[in-house]
Amino acid sequence: MTYSTETLTESDMWAASADIATLRQNLLDLFCQLAYQEGDFVLSSGQPSSYYINGKQVTLHPQGALAIGRILLSLLPSDTQAVAGLTLGADPIVTAVSVVSAYENQPIPALIIRKEAKGHGTKAYIEGPNLVEGAKVVVLEDVVTTGQSAMKAVDRLRAAGYVVNEVISLVDRQQGGAEFYQSLGLRFEAVYTIQDIQERYRELAS
Repeated sequence: MTYSTETLTESDMWAASADIATLRQNLLDLFCQLAYQEGDFVLSSGQPSSYYINGKQVTLHPQGALAIGRILLSLLPSDTQAVAGLTLGADPIVTAVSVVSAYENQPIPALIIRKEAKGHGTKAYIEGPNLVEGAKVVVLEDVVTTGQSAMKAVDRLRAAGYVVNEVISLVDRQQGGAEFYQSLGLRFEAVYTIQDIQERYRELAS
C-alpha cells in the first residue's frame, strides 16, 4: 500500500475524529496492510521467524502516528510525567504521544534513549527535557519479542533517577516479553497481540 499525498477526504480523517474503539480497529488494519509480512526472516535477537512486523511503516504514517498517539495517551496512568523509548523504533511513538498530549491539554514530554552515549557535548544517554528526580516515566515500544530492548530504556531511566513501573507496546509477539517484564515487577500492556494481527491479516486477505 502506497501513501498518497492527494487531498484527504473526510473518511481519511478517522485518526483525528474516531473514538478509541474505532481507532484501534483502523490501526490494526494499517498494521496488517503496511507492516506485517510473511516469509523467512531473522529478528534482531537472532531468532528465525516466519513473519516480520516493520512497525515504522505505521508509526511514521500520518494517520498511523496520530492514532497511536491518541490510543497510547488513553492507556497512560494518570500520574505519568513523561514517556520514553529506545531509539529508533520508539522515536516516532513517544513523539506522537507527546504531541497529542499537548492538544489534549495534558502535556507529557517525550524522552529518547540512545543505545550508546553520544560522543560529544553532554555525552548523555537520554535526550529530551530534564525531569525532576523521581519523575514517573512510562516506556513505549513498537514491537516486543523477548523484552530486552525496552528493558535497556528502563535501566537507563532508572539510572538517571526516574521511576519506571510500566512498559506499553503496540504489538506483543508473545515470545516471552510479557513474562520477562512480570518477573521484574514491571506492568506490561500491548495494544495488539501477534494473534490479533494474524487473524485480521487473514480476514483481509480472504
